[in-house]
Amino acid sequence: MNENKVDVIVVGAGPAGVSAGITLARAGKKVVIIERGDFAGSKNMFGGAIYARPTAEIFPNFWETAPVERNNVEHKYVVMSGSDATTISYKHKEQDAYNSFTVIRAKWDRWCINEAKKAGAYFAPRTVVRDLIKRSGRVIGVKTDLESFYSDIVILADGVNSLLAKKAGLRSDIKDNAVALGIKEVIKLPKNILEERFNLDSDTGSVSELIGGPLSGMLGLGYLYTNKESVVIGLGVTLDELKKRKLKPYDLLNELKLHPAIEPFIKGGELLEYSAHLIPEGGYNSIPKLYTDGLMVAGDAGMLVNNVHWEGTNLALVSGKLAAETAIEALEAHDFSENMLALYQEKLDSSFIMKDLKSYKDIIGIVHSNSKSFLGYYPEQINAFFHTFTNVDSMPKKENFRRFIKNFIKNRKISDLFKDACDALKMGIGVLK
Repeated sequence: MNENKVDVIVVGAGPAGVSAGITLARAGKKVVIIERGDFAGSKNMFGGAIYARPTAEIFPNFWETAPVERNNVEHKYVVMSGSDATTISYKHKEQDAYNSFTVIRAKWDRWCINEAKKAGAYFAPRTVVRDLIKRSGRVIGVKTDLESFYSDIVILADGVNSLLAKKAGLRSDIKDNAVALGIKEVIKLPKNILEERFNLDSDTGSVSELIGGPLSGMLGLGYLYTNKESVVIGLGVTLDELKKRKLKPYDLLNELKLHPAIEPFIKGGELLEYSAHLIPEGGYNSIPKLYTDGLMVAGDAGMLVNNVHWEGTNLALVSGKLAAETAIEALEAHDFSENMLALYQEKLDSSFIMKDLKSYKDIIGIVHSNSKSFLGYYPEQINAFFHTFTNVDSMPKKENFRRFIKNFIKNRKISDLFKDACDALKMGIGVLK
């Protein structure tokens, strides 16, 4: 038993796992990070951007050496209907404090795990953890395909479909409305053409969040990010929407790529990669208990994703760090009980993670129950308004505006409009209170 014993075992080499591993290694603790893929990042997928300041808590000044693609200086919200779109764009100066970078996970995760190895963490790729080992009710290790490993504490960072967290009794099966299927394509474009199409200088990038279009009326959003010499186009839709409407996600993605607001940006590109992944969508109300005797859960495995702001990687990094800091205190106190590891929950509650998720705890439920209006009717009306506002047809403007208002009310009952307004107000109050 002692040959395979370390202080902490971390399952999963994604952002949460590497963050936990490197924090423990830097504190001089013996830690092994177990990864089922051939290398860190081989099983991971996301839209493509990491947030700089939370990431710098783990990897200070990472942008100087890490394989980042572009510094995102522009953030767009594209509200689409069938064939038109309204875009709201925010752009800041390149020299302002870094906010986010696009990265390619296969490169980024490899760099992160190498940093953890430099700090002293042991990395075990191509190793599948099949079960947890318990003694007197406390988790004391893991069973892999080949052998068993033992530790004082196990940190699970094994992704949204964490079977180990389920085996630990911390969570049940994920509900269809609490998880989305995300799919994306990476499309190669020559650097000069990409920068011309997105109006970018060298090394600066653009992030677009896509609302409506083929996703009209359902709980789902699309995105378009820029890498150095490729663009990432993708979308995420909750499983219950896909099942209820009998939709195929790749059909939705193909339709999104053909939308007039999107096609010019990717036209003529070469498909490099196609991938799919599950994304936690349930928010605060879907978070399971995150600790028990000898065990903590971090990142997607704990459903720690802020889908309102498209934040997941930063929550994974910080939750992994907080789990590791809790483990360090537990190791020094020689106390691995549930009562001791409850400190992890206290750290999460005091951080932006739980404060943000709690602020938005009602939003997903309200939007889900009003998806036809909030993500269907109103995006169409936004485009209808700007069509009316910009159209020149030799008619008095007053008549055009009256026609727009008449259709706006005609197509949705007054009682429904009032309910929508109340629900929108309820969401706003929920965020601010």
